[in-house]
Amino acid sequence: MRTTRIANVQDECVNVKSLTFKDKLCANADPGQFVMVWIPRVDEVPMSLSRLDRVERSVAVTVKRVGEATTALHAMKIGDAIGVRGPFGRGYETSHGRKVMIVGGGTGSASLAPLVEELTKKKTDIALMLGAKTRGELLFLDRLTSILAGKGRIMATTEDGSYGLKGLVTAQAENVLASGERFDTIYACGPERMMHKMFALSRKFDVRLQASLERFMKCAIGLCGTCVIGKYRVCRDGPVFSSEQLLEVEEEFGQFRRGFDGRRIAV
Repeated sequence: MRTTRIANVQDECVNVKSLTFKDKLCANADPGQFVMVWIPRVDEVPMSLSRLDRVERSVAVTVKRVGEATTALHAMKIGDAIGVRGPFGRGYETSHGRKVMIVGGGTGSASLAPLVEELTKKKTDIALMLGAKTRGELLFLDRLTSILAGKGRIMATTEDGSYGLKGLVTAQAENVLASGERFDTIYACGPERMMHKMFALSRKFDVRLQASLERFMKCAIGLCGTCVIGKYRVCRDGPVFSSEQLLEVEEEFGQFRRGFDGRRIAV
């Protein structure tokens, strides 16, 4: 555990903020890895790294306000102290092909933004698809549009039709795949039902998939078993899993997760 201080707080979209801090180890993380963030006197929670700056040794986590810990993070100001452990887990593999599809739903874009930045450095042809319920919930739309300027294309989908195409981002992805356009890899992060649909599409159209899973995590080092899915521990074996690994846990993936007491909770 290291202690650091909040260097910047940025409002991103509805109920979502990014907190920036300096940490050398986190700044050297791979896209898709996560950290454990300790909020003094409140709790410790897993967070995806949404920005990586190796030069400045600066990183960010992007937080949606959903409970006690995230509400406490939203209340933090520049100069406030937090604790951090990590980075942990397996991130995205970025060497699988020259043309990729990236599908983000809701706050899943937090995990995917550093991936997009890394792939643009490799001159990868990127088709990025963002989905949300409304325009106000499209995370990092401006940032990702800027990153991809002249380097790829971005397509937005909102369920209420307030921006881009109306509908689900998975339907947009299916239309592109059904058109005959070929991709070497699909990356996905977002609600598990969305990722489960992308898993089905990856099998239908014979494209390898990498998906970032979310589970309850307490220790982040593979001891407590809270984050188990099938034979895998999300904190150590993931959070990013390949389509081959997801096939091994298809009875659980997209169906249920386990609560802190071990009982099944529908996804």
